[in-house]
Amino acid sequence: MKFIEALKLKSKLFFLFVFITIGLIFVGIVGASYISAMKRNVDSLYFGSLVPVTELHEIVQTYYGGVSESLHKVSRGEISRLQTIQELEKSLLVIDQKWDSYSQHYKHTEEAAYIEYVDMELSSANRAFKRTLNFLQKGGNPEKIALNRVEEKVSHLHSVVKKLINYEVEVAQFERKKFLTKYEDIAFNIGLTLIFVIIAVLLITMYVFRSVQEDHTKLHSIAKKLKQVNKKLENASFTDSLTNLYNRRYFNLVYERELKRAKRSKTYITFMMLDIDFFKQYNDTYGHVEGDFALKSVAKVLKDTLKRPSDYIFRLGGEEFGVLLSETNETDSANLARSLCQAVKERELKHEESDAHEFVTISIGVVCCIADEALDDEVLISRADEMLYKAKEHGRDGYQITTDVSLMKVISA
Repeated sequence: MKFIEALKLKSKLFFLFVFITIGLIFVGIVGASYISAMKRNVDSLYFGSLVPVTELHEIVQTYYGGVSESLHKVSRGEISRLQTIQELEKSLLVIDQKWDSYSQHYKHTEEAAYIEYVDMELSSANRAFKRTLNFLQKGGNPEKIALNRVEEKVSHLHSVVKKLINYEVEVAQFERKKFLTKYEDIAFNIGLTLIFVIIAVLLITMYVFRSVQEDHTKLHSIAKKLKQVNKKLENASFTDSLTNLYNRRYFNLVYERELKRAKRSKTYITFMMLDIDFFKQYNDTYGHVEGDFALKSVAKVLKDTLKRPSDYIFRLGGEEFGVLLSETNETDSANLARSLCQAVKERELKHEESDAHEFVTISIGVVCCIADEALDDEVLISRADEMLYKAKEHGRDGYQITTDVSLMKVISA
């Protein structure tokens, strides 16, 4: 079984196919050999008993019909001398042929002595009938033939052959019983062989399938682990390790895809660029550990506020974040920007060095428009950056939004 365990999945399936094929061939060979043996026994029963009995019956019938009846007819003048001669010659020839044929069949040792006796009786009778034949051929008077002696001779031969026929019938009955016994043995052996082969095939099949199933389970487990690893690698490739937001690399992919989709459907697209106000001073005052905590807090606010599957949040670098929204009009975009500013402030992260507020705040630049083919791919980013600069000029802790991506129409918060 270690050999099977060492095989690969395809090899195991091929091994199973070969084993089943060999098993079926083996069953076929065994079945064919047993059927052939049954055929030989049937032949032995049929040709070894029926044919000899038939030959013996034909010998008796020839003595009665061909010899005795012909001599009676010629003595009564019903047939000519020539016809009688021809019938006697034919009958004696048939008797010799049938007896020779019967003698050539397989004979048991215990019947050999009686067959010799029958052979002597037939030879004696045939010599007597040949003398009668010579008598007629030489012109003898048919009326001088001793018909009573003919009847006695034929009757005696009938009695002798009858005993041989009875013996052949007894042999046939014995052979039949022996055949039935052998048939039952053959049937039992075939059944036992089939059961053994079927059980062996089932056991090997179950083992191979179990091994295949274990391989499949292992492969499934490995595939699942690989999928998880790939997912982690993908997330690591597209995710910022500190905030768990999408990184700049993923932004480049999503931005191009979402902008093309918005152009095709001619729907609203919004891009926000935001950063933490006076973040350098915050780091200098509270240290990088607290700075990292502030970044994660802002990221949590963004994730808690923007929950639609189509809302994408990115950490573009340092304290700078980006938000890409689809199918969001100007009013909703402005409301979301306002909510983000308020939610960050409500985190109440102390920022003593900020000129905007006592707590950590953010500034947001927003651009919102209906996308069409005339929209330049870089304009959203440049306009959002300009709006962020405007928001900082207006004292920070707020947002600036524009809907005109060509003429810089600015709506201040």
